[in-house]
Amino acid sequence: MPTPDDDHTGARIREQRRLARLTQRQLAALIPYSFSLLNQVECGARAATIDFTAACARALRIDVTVLTGQPYVTELQQDRLANLVRPIREALDLYDLGADDALTVRPTAQLVAAADLLCAEVRATHLRKAAALLPDVIAELTCAAWRTPSTELWQSLASAYRTAHDVTVKLGYYDLSSVALDRMDWAAHRASDPCLAAVRQYMRALVYFREGEYVIGQRLITSGHGIVGQADSTRESLAVTGQLHLGASVIAARADDENAVKQHIAEATAYARRTGDASDVHWLSFGPTNVAMHRMSAAVEMRQYDEALKQARKVRLPSSLATSRRAHFYIDRARSEMETGHASAALSSLVVARRAAPEQTRYHPGAREAIKGLVHLSRRTPETLGHMATWIGI
Repeated sequence: MPTPDDDHTGARIREQRRLARLTQRQLAALIPYSFSLLNQVECGARAATIDFTAACARALRIDVTVLTGQPYVTELQQDRLANLVRPIREALDLYDLGADDALTVRPTAQLVAAADLLCAEVRATHLRKAAALLPDVIAELTCAAWRTPSTELWQSLASAYRTAHDVTVKLGYYDLSSVALDRMDWAAHRASDPCLAAVRQYMRALVYFREGEYVIGQRLITSGHGIVGQADSTRESLAVTGQLHLGASVIAARADDENAVKQHIAEATAYARRTGDASDVHWLSFGPTNVAMHRMSAAVEMRQYDEALKQARKVRLPSSLATSRRAHFYIDRARSEMETGHASAALSSLVVARRAAPEQTRYHPGAREAIKGLVHLSRRTPETLGHMATWIGI
């Protein structure tokens, strides 16, 4: 079993606790976890779970990324991903500069197709490709929308901003992902599209979910329902409403509100019956399969790992399911298998996730948590686990 070093989440919690002039017992009194667990996490004897880390960040009044070490700078520099992120940051800053007279833009139909292609690349977890294409698409759409404003162009620009959020959040650049969501809202308002605006509130709620701010997350979901309620009753608005309920279910789960979880899952189930597979609507992957996956994820967030595995065994992933969702399913499954002592099964699930979506898995907090947890549990690290640990930078 490897000796924990000083570059782990527990060590960062210890450092930030000391900066806040709190003892371990004082911090433990501020979070819904025991002093004993906090002690074990800080010394590296146990891995910090996502919800534990979020609770500590909230109590210490700091961004959760301070504790997780995201973005994972060493890996990003090695993979040269930082050079891909910088142009995205610059493209997001063009929004209020009007048309660029020096820029040649493609016809509207081609730009709309380009924005859709970016969404498809992210769902296929081709993050490098999407990140490389994204700045030019945003620049052209921004210029085109200012030159000849139209609902279609503003919608596509909002979609491109949403892709910027997806790419940056998957790489751990949460500050930049929030900027992208602000830009998405800006474009959605110009498109007068309540469904897009509601999707933005849903994604914004998930930002607060990661930060452990569950009350704000629920308020944003409620706001999203109010916004989408302004739209006509269409398959699009039904799918967005259903997805808002799914977002609310995992937020309620993290807040240990089991009754609210059941209510939101039931609502989402009803909407999924009406829409069927609506994975084509705003690339949300909404439908019966996604509802089943969220039922499992909610159990994971409530630390009901046996129930999560029970739900996981019921899920049948269709071949058409987005690769990003497929990988997320196996990461959640691995977390549950690790927590219930099924180390070999957990490692197998992580291997499946890695094969399906290597970039997403490498930078996913849940995958990193599971890998670190398996390392802590293993008396002798299997070769495959050793490779996985090295791969994420342990």
